[in-house]
Amino acid sequence: MKYYHVPQDFRWGVATAANQVEGAWNEDGKGLSIADCERYDPKKAKAGYKVANDITSSEIQKAIKDKKSDGWGKRHGVDFYHTYPEDIKKLAATGINTFRTSIAWSRIFSNGDDPEPNEKGLKFYDNLFDELHKYNIEPIITLSHYEMPLNLVLNYDAWYDPKVRDYFMRFAKIVVDHFHKKVKYWIPINEIDSILRHPFSSAGLVKDRFPNKNFEKVIYQAMHNQFVAAALITKYIHENYTDLLVGSMITSTMVYPYNSDPRNSLKSVQVMRESYNFSDIQIRGNYPLNLLSKLKKLNVKITEKELKVIRDNTADFVAFSYYSSICTAFDTTGLKITKANRTEGVYNKYLPTSDWGWQIDPVGLRIILINLYDRYQKPLFIVENGLGAKDSLTKSGKVHDDYRIDYLRKHIRQMLISLENDGIELMGYCMWGMTDMISASTTQMSKRYGLIYVDLDDLGNGSYRRYLKDSYFWYQKLLSFGDKIPKDYLDK
Repeated sequence: MKYYHVPQDFRWGVATAANQVEGAWNEDGKGLSIADCERYDPKKAKAGYKVANDITSSEIQKAIKDKKSDGWGKRHGVDFYHTYPEDIKKLAATGINTFRTSIAWSRIFSNGDDPEPNEKGLKFYDNLFDELHKYNIEPIITLSHYEMPLNLVLNYDAWYDPKVRDYFMRFAKIVVDHFHKKVKYWIPINEIDSILRHPFSSAGLVKDRFPNKNFEKVIYQAMHNQFVAAALITKYIHENYTDLLVGSMITSTMVYPYNSDPRNSLKSVQVMRESYNFSDIQIRGNYPLNLLSKLKKLNVKITEKELKVIRDNTADFVAFSYYSSICTAFDTTGLKITKANRTEGVYNKYLPTSDWGWQIDPVGLRIILINLYDRYQKPLFIVENGLGAKDSLTKSGKVHDDYRIDYLRKHIRQMLISLENDGIELMGYCMWGMTDMISASTTQMSKRYGLIYVDLDDLGNGSYRRYLKDSYFWYQKLLSFGDKIPKDYLDK
C-alpha cells in the first residue's frame, strides 16, 4: 500500500472565532462588540459581502437600542459559551490535536478602556483552555478577530486612533501574561489584509464618522496602527516568553489571469502583490516600496520608531486562510463575476462553484504553499480551509455532506502532495468549522462549515442540538491513520 507521509509533530485541527460561536453577548460582564451590531438581512446577504459589511452610524444606534438577540446571529452564536465541554469532547473524538479560536476583546475589557480586566471573562478562557488540554488539544489564539469593543468606535476613532492601539496592547499583554502557560501559539490580528475589504469588521471604521477626512487615508492609517500593534505584541512575547510562537496571518486567495493576454497576467501579479504586502511586512519587517509610496502620498503618519519596531519584531511562522481562487482581467466588461471569501473576481470556467459562488480550487492551495514558502522560507500554517454549504438534517438526525468530504479530501491531498514534492515546511492544517457557526460576512447560519450540525436557522430559531455529519466521521478516520495516510483514502 502507498502512503502520504505526515510529520509526526504535524498539527491537525479545527478553527473558529469567538464572535461566531460563543454567544452570551451580554453575560458575565461582556460588553457590546462590533460583531453584535451585525444583523442578518436576507437582502444584504444576497447582495454580497460589500453590502453586508457596509455599516452606518444609524444602524449601530439601532443595534444598541435593540436588547434582543433574535436576528443578531453573532449575539447568540451557537451557544459555545455554555456548550464548550460537550463540543470539545465531540471534537476530541476525531483525533484533533489543535483548536484555533479567538479571545473576545470585549469579554476581557467590556468597553476596551476599562481600568481593570473582567475576571469572569478570564475565567471562561481558563476553563476553555483547561478543557482543551484535558484532551491534549493545543489552542491557537487570535487576539483580534473582528470583535473589538463597540465603545472604541463610539468614543474613539477605532483603529485609526493611536489610543485604541494602546488599549489593544494592554488587552493583549494581559491575556498573554495570564494564559502563557496554556497557549503556545499566538496570532495578533486575523487576516490583517482584510481591512482593505471590510474596514468595519476588521478595524471598527465607519465611513460616516470621518466626514471631513479622506476615508482611504483613514483605512491605511488604521492599517499601519495594526501593523505596529502586531509588532509590539510580538516583541513583548519574544522578550518575555521565549517558548511561545507568534504568527502573521493573511487571506490567501489564488488569483489567475483570465487568459494569456499579458495585460491580464500583469493584473493578476498586481493583485497577488497587494496580498503579499501584508505578509511581507510581518515576516520581512519592512514596508514594500510600492505600499510605502502609497502611504506617503496619503500622508499617513508613520514614525521612524514605528518602522524600527516593525523591522525588529517579525513573526515566527506564516499563517493563512485559503478557500478558493478567482481570475482577474485588466478589463472585466462583459465578464462573469464570482465571489471568493470577502472579495470577488472573474469566473473561472475550469472550476466548480460552491452554494455561495466561491470557486473550488484544490490545486490553488498547492500553488499558494509553494509561493509563500519560496517567498519567506519560514514555517507555514493553514489555519483556515473549508466549504460553506447548505446542509440538510434528515429525519434520523444525519447530515450527508459528501460535497464537504470531497472538498476536504482534494485540498488535503494537494497539501500532502506539496509536503512530499515541493520542499515546503508546514506546521499544520485547521479546517474552518468545528460546529456550524454564524457566517462572518452575511451573519447567517445556513452557510454551514462545521463537522457538527447545529439545529439553528438564520433568524436564531432552533433547539441548538448537535448532530455529527458524515464529514465528522471522514475526518476522524483520516486522523486515525497517524503519520501514514493511505493514498487511496485521498486519491479517490
